[in-house]
Parts: sequence; structure tokens; C-alpha cells
Amino acid sequence: MRNTKLYSILEHFDKYEQNRLRKYLQSPYFNRNQTLIDLFDLLVEDANSEKKKEIEKEDVWTLLRLKSPYDDVRFRKYYSDLLKLVEGFLAQQVYEADPVRQATDLLKAVGKKKMEKLYNSSVKTARHLSQNQPWRHAQHYLQQYQIEVNFYDIMAFETKRGARTNLEEIANNLDSFYLAEKLRIYASVLTQQTFVSQEYKVRLIDEIMAYLHAHKDHEETPAVAVYFQVLRTVTDQDNLEHYYRLKELLDQYGLLFPKHEAMELYGSALNYCIRQINHGNQGFLEELFILYNQLIDKEIIFLNDEFSPWDFRNIVVIALRLGRYEWVEKFIHDFNHKIPELNRDNTVTYTLAQLYFYQKKYDKVIEQLRNVEYDDVSYNLNSKTMLLMTYFETDEYEPLYSLFESFRTYLNRQKELSSDRKALYKNLIKFTKKLTKIMPGDKAEVKRLKEEIAATGNVASLNWIQEKIEELV
Repeated sequence: MRNTKLYSILEHFDKYEQNRLRKYLQSPYFNRNQTLIDLFDLLVEDANSEKKKEIEKEDVWTLLRLKSPYDDVRFRKYYSDLLKLVEGFLAQQVYEADPVRQATDLLKAVGKKKMEKLYNSSVKTARHLSQNQPWRHAQHYLQQYQIEVNFYDIMAFETKRGARTNLEEIANNLDSFYLAEKLRIYASVLTQQTFVSQEYKVRLIDEIMAYLHAHKDHEETPAVAVYFQVLRTVTDQDNLEHYYRLKELLDQYGLLFPKHEAMELYGSALNYCIRQINHGNQGFLEELFILYNQLIDKEIIFLNDEFSPWDFRNIVVIALRLGRYEWVEKFIHDFNHKIPELNRDNTVTYTLAQLYFYQKKYDKVIEQLRNVEYDDVSYNLNSKTMLLMTYFETDEYEPLYSLFESFRTYLNRQKELSSDRKALYKNLIKFTKKLTKIMPGDKAEVKRLKEEIAATGNVASLNWIQEKIEELV
């Protein structure tokens, strides 16, 4: 029973949603079968129970107190009917959360029924709701298009022939939706192709790009303007002006998109900065910092009012690399409560350790990390690396050599780590160990170690290793 689609849906509902669903099932408009309500109650009671035991179909039949022997065909029919009602409830929830869709459908219904007295009010309501929506993403123009099409359909035939209609509005909204959505899809294609080798054919994209290059009126449509600029940063990466223009558009239009979509658009700008940094343009580290601050100030980064631990850590690293130590301390203090509770302690502990390491407060780094064992492999690798560097910086060789062995053992036990990634950290251990054995001023040994590292290549915290080597000369 618990492996069924229906049961898995009910497990996803909180108590509030379960109560709303029960009221939905009790409505005679949707359901007149009390047995389906009883079946729902049994399944919800089991889903909410802390002590779950497997329940068979025959047991459910008995609990439903049906006055007949178990009938598998009838039971499956009850189950199927309840599933359809639950799926209808899910769809109804989405519909109720979209007042523009409701107003558009009302306008369509009024037209079909030829309810002339409702024409003006229904058109006015639909247009008002659409215009007052906060978003100007592609779907907004699709809604506008549907409203205008429904309005056109309810206009009297004579009016269509003898007076100006809204055909231009229909066409313009269709163009805006089509262009924005096509650009959005193509941007997703290009992003995906940076991670996996997949071929997609997006028809007419060359013609669309050529049209937008030649006509500037698209800049009045936020979704078209922003996605077109995103594509320019991808297809013409060497032209830095494309990035700066995208940055301006995001600052101007960022709040006109739902948070998840705005985050993706900002992600395109963030990725551009990262590519520039990887190519040696370190000035874009400041640009990354500026973009993340915009995301924080506009509260776009807080999806479901939560701060992704990944973004939180990235921001700390960027600010530390820029030397903004006081800013980092305030940032961790001000926003740690927005990290999901499950990840909060690990994230705060680790980022504070990073701050102290940059500040050379090595005793505090050790205090943060010495007795922490993270569940997440990446946290563990990074914290052990930081602890290794801290012990080296403070000449704590006894705990350093102990960490060499425990770190190596940890790497060997992590079956999910690739051999290349294991080698990355094993080389860090190996070369740090060699560093401890070189006397300052021993140029021959320093040269030999440099050559070995250069030949190996795959070393974690390579910049730190190289800095320590230079200090020996």
C-alpha cells in the first residue's frame, strides 16, 4: 500500500493541506461517495503515524466496513477514483493561486455563453489583474495574449468588420511571449551544453537573434531584453560590454521575474564572472561580490525565505579573497538564521573557520574544526584541508602528522570519491609533508620540490603550497 502513487502524494501533504483536501472530498460538487472519504481518512491516519506497519488491501477493506467480501476489482476502483480526486485537488490548488488564469477563463466562458452584460466587467477585471501582476516574464505576455484573444472573440461581428479591433495587441503580446520564451529555452540549452554533451535543434534562433540585433524596440520588453543579453554574453564572451549591459538590465528588471527565474538570470551573470576569473581577469572577483550583494539586497537569493548553504559559502569565499573580513563577520551574523536548520551548524562552523584562517587567528580555526566531523564529504575535505594548513602555519607538527594519517585513511574509505579527486588531496598531504622536511634556504631541495609539483599538477590548495615553498627560499 505504501508503494502506491496515492500514498506517496498524501505523505507530501502537511496537516493544513490534508484538511483542505478532506473538505474538497466532502464537497458534493466533486465527490458523492462516502467510501472514498473513509479510505482517505485511513490512508492519512497511517501516513501521519510514527509507528507505521505494513497494511494490506484486505485489511483496509475490513476497516472500511463494507458489507461484502473483499473484491479486488472494486477496491482498485475506489483507489483509482480517490487518486483522481487527489490529482484534481492538486490542479485546483494551482488554479486558485492564479487569479489571472481564473479571470481569463471567466472571460472565455462569458464569450461562449454570450453573456453581454458581463463583457465589459470581465474584460476590465482580466486586464487589471494581468497588468497589476508583479512579473514581466514570458508567461505574463502569454496571459495578455489569451486575454486579448478572448476579448476579440466576444466582440460583435459587425464591430470586427467596421471598427479598429485589438488585433495589434494580440500580435504584439504573442511576439513578446514567443521571443522571450524562445530565448529562455535557447539560453537553457547553451547552459546545459556546458555540463553535458547534448545536441539540440532550436529552430529560427539565428533569425530571432538577427532580428533583435537589428531592432532595438525589444528593450521595452524586460523578458526579451534580459534573455537576449544573456545570450550575447554566452555567444560573444570576449566583449565585456555585453556583461555590463546585462548587469544593468538585471539591476533594472531583476524584481520583475519570479525569484527562481531571477536567480537563474543572475546565475548567467555570475557564471560569466567566474569564466573571466578562470581566464585570469581577477577584476571580476569584485563583480561577483557586487552581484551577490544585489541578490541579497533585492532578497532574490532567499528562495522559500532560505539561504542556500552553497551560495552562503561562495559569498564568504569571495568576500574573504577581497579582504572584506569585517563584512564577512557581519554577514555570517546577520544571515545564518536563513540557512536551512539541517545545514546551519556545519555552514556557520566552516565559514567562521575560513574567516579566522584568513585573519591568521589560527587558534580559533583549530577550535572550530578540531572536533567536527561533517556528514557532507565536501565539507569534510575542505575542513581537513584548512586544518592541515593551520597546523603547518603554526608549526604544530605532532597534530599535523596525525592529521596526515587520518586524512589519508578518510580518503581511502570514501568509495564515492573519484580516483582523481582522491589524488588531489593525497598530493596535498604528500607535498605538505615534504615541506616540513626542507630547511629554509635549501635551494636545491626547493627546486626539486617545485619540479615535482609541476610534474604532478593535480594538487589541492596549490596556491598555498606554492606560497609556502617561496617562503623557504
